[in-house]
Order: sequence, then structure tokens, then C-alpha cells
Amino acid sequence: MKKNEEYIGIVEAFGSNGEGIIKDNGLITFVPYAIKGEKVRYKILKATKNCAYGKLIEVLTPSDCRVNPICSVFNKCGGCQIQHVDYTSQLELKRETVKDCFKKIADIDFNVDKTEPCEKAFGYRNKLQLPVAETENGTVIGFYAENTHRVVPIDDCPINPSWTKKIISAFKQYISEFNLSGYDNQKFTGDIREITAKEISGNLIIVAVVLDGNIKGKDRLVEILKTHLELNFTLYFNVNKSRSNVIYGEKFYLYYGAPDYMAEIDGVKCKFGVQSFMQVNDEMRSKLYAKVKEEIDADENTTVIDAYSGAGLMTALLSQNARKAIGIEIVKEAVECADDLAKINGLTGKMVNFNGACEDLLPNIIEKERKTGNKIKIVLDPPRKGCDIAVIEAVRKSGADKIVYVSCLPSSLARDVGLLTGTLIYKDGKIEKAEVPSGEYELTLIKPLDMFPQTKHVETLVCLCKKD
Repeated sequence: MKKNEEYIGIVEAFGSNGEGIIKDNGLITFVPYAIKGEKVRYKILKATKNCAYGKLIEVLTPSDCRVNPICSVFNKCGGCQIQHVDYTSQLELKRETVKDCFKKIADIDFNVDKTEPCEKAFGYRNKLQLPVAETENGTVIGFYAENTHRVVPIDDCPINPSWTKKIISAFKQYISEFNLSGYDNQKFTGDIREITAKEISGNLIIVAVVLDGNIKGKDRLVEILKTHLELNFTLYFNVNKSRSNVIYGEKFYLYYGAPDYMAEIDGVKCKFGVQSFMQVNDEMRSKLYAKVKEEIDADENTTVIDAYSGAGLMTALLSQNARKAIGIEIVKEAVECADDLAKINGLTGKMVNFNGACEDLLPNIIEKERKTGNKIKIVLDPPRKGCDIAVIEAVRKSGADKIVYVSCLPSSLARDVGLLTGTLIYKDGKIEKAEVPSGEYELTLIKPLDMFPQTKHVETLVCLCKKD
């Protein structure tokens, strides 16, 4: 394979990022937007000893599952990767991705359930993040092209709600009226860096991330937003003068509207503010949380430990059927929110929150709860990178009756499950495959859920039970 040369091949499989995989003389080539089973013409962009990366030039024999993307900037912006694949096939693609990760990474060949579909394959997101950039063609609002800081201009986005187009239109008008500029990440200059928004129970919280808190026309921006939006909204300004890629600066300034909004999620009353974490998909969040509760199967003799508990929503839901639910969270502000949540819902005492690292707190909590005679069950919902090895060791040695693990990254999930089931071992600072698996837990369920239709991402729930 040579760079810039064109080749013809048959796509044999999908990769973990939704790209097509072509094998030629033992060399694997990854070709984005090519579909399994297709005959395609492709150009080599980069070649190494082990693999190559190509660009799709022409589909010679299209797959039956190929569809026309409805987004005008699909394959230019980095938001969606598989909008060219029909939805039924997207679900199967994600199931196969999860299954392959477990086989290749953890040497676990397990029957993976069908991917739980989302009823809304488009318009499902409840939050939006739009970089604003200054380019040679003027100020643009849009999304980053994949793996770059180049902003692709957009007027709308089909996986976001109808208010997306209205917010973009309003800010374009505001920028034009006051001759404002977007952010230049080379010169570190500009007026507006980012626009974010999220919807809570029919209310929007909008944030304009600016370089100077004295930006012109704030009152006029409120007026413009009122003319464009039908929903009730709050407007914050956030000043971010840093040269990093972090979206927000330290301080949020409420300029218009209520500081936060109440919502009820599966019977739990929640207060969401400008910095509150939200799952991006309301429908699939409810399905996910319901499945977690079902698999945990808590009763009045069960203590559930919610590791990486965040602001406490999952902890509150788990406490509904359990004798007690314990949340462990390292971020102090999130624990304070979880304590407020317990008070709002009358769960003080039944829902207990601890501030600290899981690896530090988990062993003592387990030991204390064991003395009560309760069954111990653990929920793990860590960041994308997965659990720290110390957490895995603490969980593995905990003797918990059941573990439910939720992850949005199949590779880190497979690694951690391999360590818990014993197909992988941690030795001399490295993770390697075990010659003879001998874990304390056995895998009983792998369930993918389509939290992110049209994209390569998939949420996965795994259930592990203690061996007799």
C-alpha cells in the first residue's frame, strides 16, 4: 500500500469507529463511510507497517443498508459517523462493536444482547455545544471537524432539537448587529468563544462564553433570543480568558432568567443548574436507569453502593427499593448537590453520600455494611477511561453479591470486566491475559443501549454476579 495510490476492495467488517475495514494481503485499511459488504474505490492517506488509513472515493457496489444522510455537512463535521447507515443496521453495528471489544481485549466470547433502540433516531439530544470561530471568511458558528479545531459552519443539526436552529440564528443576528468576532485560537482574540444550551423540562439554559464580561449588547441579545425562541430560557455569560481548550472559565454570571430549573426523572425530583451534568438523551437515560434498577434487583435487605455517583440521581433511584443506597463521588460540589437531592426527595438517611475516591472509601464501606448482614450490590458508572486499577481491586475483593457496570466506551469496559472475571490479570504494572481465568465474578449480561444514534458511540450495561 502506497500513500496517495487508489485501490479497489471489498469491505469485510466495521471498525470500532464505524469505518469500513478492508483487508488486502494481510494489511488492514480503515476507510470511513464505507459499509460492510460494499465494493469501493479508496485512496490511501497514510500507511504504516501494520495498517493503513484510506479515503472513500467511490462506492462501486452499494450495500442495501446504505441511505442518504439528511445532514448537509455529514462527513465534514465530527458529530456523526454513521448517518449513511440505516438505523436497524446501526444497532447491529454497535452490538458487533461491543462483542468484538470483549473478544479482542478481554478474551471473553459472550452473547451480547440486541442494542436497545432509541425511538427518536434524530432530534434526541437535550444539550448543545457550539464553538464560535473567526476565520478568513468571517465569524462562523458550528461544530469541529473530527480531530481538528477547524469549525464547520452550520445552520441546524438533525440530531439536536428544533431550538438549535433558532439559537444559531439568534446569535448570528446578535454578532452581526454589534460587529462581534469569534474566537481565534492562534491569536487568542475575539468576543465569543462558545455557545452552549441545555433543555430541562421545557426550559433552556443558554451560556455565552466570552473573552470579556463587558461584551456589547447584552440586553439586545435577550431581546433577540425572545423573538427567536418559544421556550422559556435563562441566559448566563461565562468569561474564559484561558488559552486552553477548556470550554468554561471559573465564573458564570446570570444575566437573565431563573438560575436553575426543577425536573422529575422517574419519580425523583431534581434541580438542574448551569453546571449540572445531564445524559444527552432523556429517553435512553430513563431506559438505562430502569435497566440498572432491574438488574440490581434491590430489596429491603440490600445496600447498594453507587460508585462514581455524581450529583446523586442514580443513587436516589436505587434507594427507592433498597434498604439504603450509598453514593461515592470525588467532586465535592457534586456531593453537595446529591445531599440537596436527598433532602428534596425525603431520602435523608436512606440515601447517604460520601466525598472521596472510590479506592479509598469502598473497602471500609463494604466492611461496615457487611456487619449489618445486608446483601451488598455495586453500581459502577465511571468516566470514559474506566475504573482506576485500585477501584477494580477494591471491587474484586469486596465480596459484593452483584455488580452492574455502565460505560460509554466498550474498550475500557471490556478491560475492566476482564479483570473482574479473571480473563485478564494485573501484573507488574501491566494488564495481560490470564492463562487460566480465575475471577471472583461471572458475566451474566451485556446490554448495549443506543444513547447516541447516528454516531459511533454506544452505552453498554454489564451485569456480574459473585461465583458460588
